[in-house]
Amino acid sequence: MSKVGKKLIEIPAGITVTVEPKRVVVKDAKRELVIEKLRGINVKIENNELTLTADSTAKQIRSNWGTLRSLIQNAIEGLVKGYEKTLIVEGVGYKIAKDGNDLNLSLGFSHPVKYKAPENIEFTVEKNTILKIAGFDKALVGQVAAEIRALKKPEPYKGKGFRYQGEIIKRKAGKKAAAK
Repeated sequence: MSKVGKKLIEIPAGITVTVEPKRVVVKDAKRELVIEKLRGINVKIENNELTLTADSTAKQIRSNWGTLRSLIQNAIEGLVKGYEKTLIVEGVGYKIAKDGNDLNLSLGFSHPVKYKAPENIEFTVEKNTILKIAGFDKALVGQVAAEIRALKKPEPYKGKGFRYQGEIIKRKAGKKAAAK
């Protein structure tokens, strides 16, 4: 039995959840998220609560049960609160500038890197080195953050590059320290 899948999901005011044969649609007044139903899982709405049940006790179906419940919960939470990830760029001459909705990144290459903002994602730049990525789709916010971080990953000697806020970069000793 899935411990996560058994939990009920409360549907807050202003959010509507529609269960269709192959998908679950979660929407508020302006936005909507569609979650594809996974095989072997039944979804029911009773008294403003969402209940998920599994058809069998097969390992894959039990795994899908918890996964689908988490996806629906994340969709509801995203429409109510939203999600945000913060990236910090470190390095001499590295900076971030907003160009309309898109980003213009100076990362030590011979040319500036342009990053086009996907739909439903907002960028906020603070002090030319802090980038906040906000949106209501948790997976999309995480994917955009990962793509931007991949442009210049933090290197282990000086820590130059993009890192998540709160991420600790393990530093390596340089040649001088290793020789002594």
